[in-house]
Amino acid sequence: MAVNSPIPLAADIKPVAGIALGFAEAGIKKPNRKDLLVMALAPTATVAGVFTTNRFCAAPVQVCKAHLESLHMAAGPIRALVVNTGNANAGTGDAGLAAANATCAALAELLQCEPAQILPFSTGVILEPLPIERLVAGLPAAISNLKEDNWFAAAEAIMTTDTQPKAASSSVTINGIRVNMTGISKGAGMIKPNMATMLGYLALDAKVSQAVLDHLVKQAADKSFNCITIDGDTSTNDSFMLIATGASALEINDIDTPEYQALSETVIALAQKLAHMIIRDGEGATKFISIVVEQGRDVEECRKIAYSIAHSPLVKTAFFASDPNLGRILAAIGYAGVNDLDVSKLNMYLDDVWVAKNGGRNPDYREEDGQRVMQQSEITIRVILARGEASTTVWTCDLSHEYVSINADYRS
Repeated sequence: MAVNSPIPLAADIKPVAGIALGFAEAGIKKPNRKDLLVMALAPTATVAGVFTTNRFCAAPVQVCKAHLESLHMAAGPIRALVVNTGNANAGTGDAGLAAANATCAALAELLQCEPAQILPFSTGVILEPLPIERLVAGLPAAISNLKEDNWFAAAEAIMTTDTQPKAASSSVTINGIRVNMTGISKGAGMIKPNMATMLGYLALDAKVSQAVLDHLVKQAADKSFNCITIDGDTSTNDSFMLIATGASALEINDIDTPEYQALSETVIALAQKLAHMIIRDGEGATKFISIVVEQGRDVEECRKIAYSIAHSPLVKTAFFASDPNLGRILAAIGYAGVNDLDVSKLNMYLDDVWVAKNGGRNPDYREEDGQRVMQQSEITIRVILARGEASTTVWTCDLSHEYVSINADYRS
């Protein structure tokens, strides 16, 4: 069960005009499970994305990047996205690229568009050939049930080790025009910034220019999916896609406007909600942990310290055990790579409990207070560096016995 994250209700996940979703059981890895998703877009849609920084990026990531770069060429706008689970099509060389391109060609033929107007995505086991025949055979079934209100089923169709679907909706009224947006995500392990073993898709019905959408997707990712970490592994397939269908009357062509500000705030908030769902559903997670680093010289050093804490197996296992062995946090701060950090000015809190004062144990700190906080399912670590005005927040979870079991048995 995900940490304080109930399963979304299908009725709460709202359709977005200009995008229809269809799914199929293609038997990519296992029979009788949703494992293939098609998202068909209106011709007015604009699409932008950010992807993994892993040098071994999967074949579909490479194809997606190439197709997005060709948006302004003869191929025309992106018309559909296709996602398979059960196989990452990563570490598969030329054969993997051929399979990703064959996926695009097959769907393009069915939708009567060009292969370059299709974006492919895969998630699952690395270093195994994609069963392209099963995928292609499942496409007609996915197309046959394309519906605007299939978002909940779509969230189920992209799951791997997730224990529950991740989906949410939101809206904002700008200049008297209501903008609707819905997003889905997946991911439960191999999660680290830039980005995670995660897929995220967020659609809204406003008209947004390509340049503005390219800016917004990076801004939203930087404040959401790039601020989560479960185990410190950066996947080969990470993708976060932002889709503006152009179905509503609102049009945004400039980032320096109140309209963009209102839209971006709502998109970022929804992206953060989807990112938090991933952490709350981390493999074997029992605690949702926010790490806030304040008064740093710049955001980069704040992030170094936050991630150092979040990635430490010693810190994460202490939180799983509810053991206030909090010196492990100070050690992680010390090796974070901020070489001129004056630890004599550092203060640290665990929720409302002042643990470290001016670089040492707070004389008033009592271990039973730390124990009280550690037993909670949601905890905030707050580190105050006292050297500037920058700050950042990173979200993570604990590391449990179940995490080891899930990953030891992943291919079984």
